[in-house]
Amino acid sequence: MPSQSQAFSSHDVRARTLPDAQHLASEECQAVNDPFIILIDGQCSLCRREAAFLQRLDAGRGRLRILDITANDFDPSRYAPMDELMGQIHGVAPDGRLFTGMEVFRRAYRAVAEGGGFVARLMSAGWRITGWPVVRPIADAIYRWFARNRVTISACAARLIGQGPELLCDGDRCGPRPTQRRG
Repeated sequence: MPSQSQAFSSHDVRARTLPDAQHLASEECQAVNDPFIILIDGQCSLCRREAAFLQRLDAGRGRLRILDITANDFDPSRYAPMDELMGQIHGVAPDGRLFTGMEVFRRAYRAVAEGGGFVARLMSAGWRITGWPVVRPIADAIYRWFARNRVTISACAARLIGQGPELLCDGDRCGPRPTQRRG
């Protein structure tokens, strides 16, 4: 039987129950409209932009809660080792199940679609397609590639929109390392 830290097959929803799920359920989640918690690298501009977009779709309804894993008061031991959290996006369901990768986006967009506006429902439908049996393994593989290459992708995105990489990524979490010029 694989350990909880080992990768799940592409058919799994990549969930595991946190050791302190009861604590999470009682302390951080409330009643019927419990939020889906998304753990993001707050020093990564692309991550912050996606989180801000999801919060706009949530429109203050409290369906999502965004936690910055780089904040001084963040305790990774409640969720997963920090290197795992930095490796890909994680989300926590109200019942304490921990999700990773594309499944986090599917569940986050589903959460904002519940009682949300047209754009939230449309975005949720688009993300739901990534969970179809034929599409899921491909979408999951693309996300894993993206997560491994987000530093380079961030730098390219900065060039495309005419900003320096330092504007898209703060510190060394998501930004390219400085290069020395030759000659």
